[in-house]
Order: sequence, then C-alpha cells, then structure tokens
Amino acid sequence: MSTVNIDAKVVMALRNRTGLGFGDCRTALAEVGGDLAKAEALLRERLKGKMDSRSDRTAGEGCITAIINGSHATIVEIRSETDFTAKNEEFRAMVTELATMSLSAGAGEIVMTAPMTARLDVVRIKTGENISFARGTRLEGGSFAKYIHHDWKLGVLLQFEGEMSDELATGICQHIAAAVPTPMAVDEHGLPADVVAAKREEAKKEAEASGKPPQIAEKMAEGKVRKFFEETTLLGQKYVKEEKKSIRELLPKGVTIKAFIRLRMGA
Repeated sequence: MSTVNIDAKVVMALRNRTGLGFGDCRTALAEVGGDLAKAEALLRERLKGKMDSRSDRTAGEGCITAIINGSHATIVEIRSETDFTAKNEEFRAMVTELATMSLSAGAGEIVMTAPMTARLDVVRIKTGENISFARGTRLEGGSFAKYIHHDWKLGVLLQFEGEMSDELATGICQHIAAAVPTPMAVDEHGLPADVVAAKREEAKKEAEASGKPPQIAEKMAEGKVRKFFEETTLLGQKYVKEEKKSIRELLPKGVTIKAFIRLRMGA
C-alpha cells in the first residue's frame, strides 16, 4: 500500500469532494490503488457511522427552495445545525440540486433516493453537521409560480391552470408568504371538514346567544362562517398588494388555482 505513487492532484480532488485532510485522503487513495471514486466511497463508508451518530443533534437552520420545469415542480426544505452553513454557497447549491433531482419522482411527498442521499452526504462530511432532508413535495400538471424569500427560509409554490401574467402569479405567491392569517386552503372546499364544522357550531351558538329571532340569528351565523372563509382561504383573502380586491377578483377569466404549498423553516 505504501509503495503506491499517489498524484497530489488526485489527493486534492478527493479533499475537495470530502473536505477531509490531505493525509486522510492520501491514505484512502493508497488503500485502493489510487482510484478516486473508490477512495471517496471508502471514506464515506468509514464516516457514515460517525455522521449518523450526530443525527440526534438539533438541526434548526437550513434552506427552502423550489424548482419549476415545465409541468413539473418541486419544493424542498433541507436542515442544517447552523445558520453559517445554511448561508454557505455550497450548501445552497446542494439544496438546489436535491430539488432538481426530485423532479423525476412521482407527484406527492418526496422520498430521498440513493443519489440524493449521496449528494447530501458530501456536505454532511465537509461541514461535520447534522444535515438532513426535512420535507418536500412534487406537483404535476398545469403551470407554476414560486417565491423564495431572500434568506431562503420561506418559500411558496403555486399551481394553476390558465393564462396568468408572471407578475400576478408571483404576486399571489408573495401574498401566500405574507398574508395574516396564512391561507389554509385555496377555497372553502379545501378546508378540513372538522374545522368548518367547529366554526359553524361556534357561529350558531354565538348567534343564538344574541337573543335575536331565529331567522336573524341564522343569517348572523351564516355571515360569521362566510367571514371565516374570506379570512382563511386564498381566494377569499384581500390581496396584500391591493387590499380592495380579493384574490378571486384578481384572477383573469379562465384561471383556476389548483394548489399551493407554503414552507417556513422549522414550522
């Protein structure tokens, strides 16, 4: 093993890939006859147990990003332990690559593949941090728009059908990011049935307690539920950039919003 002549350029290449010391890289290359790929695999295998032992360390930082490719789109959240790593260009490049790689998956919740895990492990080894895939979703069909906040800690992916300007589509994404309260669904039909039932019951009791005649109390209850829909659904909310109009009123004729995903780091 010690007689193998290892090119310093190959050692540096391995060091750049793993972030490990020159000596560790040279030793690994010597063990596999100077083969860069085999040496990298050897080091990853040796470090796997060490990195897995760190998985219980809190990873409260990280990045969110979204990728759109025609009628396919994905949004992901990757966690790190420190904000320093989350702001690192290599970390953010890895997050973007994982989002891009996940485009080939089926619609729905994203599950890490072996190539995705290998790419993430490169940064895990270099940083020595507990870096992990937190969550992600892939959508199919129609058109998409996205908004990623400048700190990469808040992202929105919007799916719609029909013709809508980039400006308005991006604006709606920004609305989803900023609106208070955060929209729970596209419209009332997307709200959880138990939430709607509870709100109806609450509105009914409040109306009855008012002492108004039954017919008036019923209208009062309906009005409270309608107000709830306006406040909690995307289409019902007033546009944050033009509060005189709701999102529904702003949509061009023939445009239908199918879904949206809003991710905030750690939330």
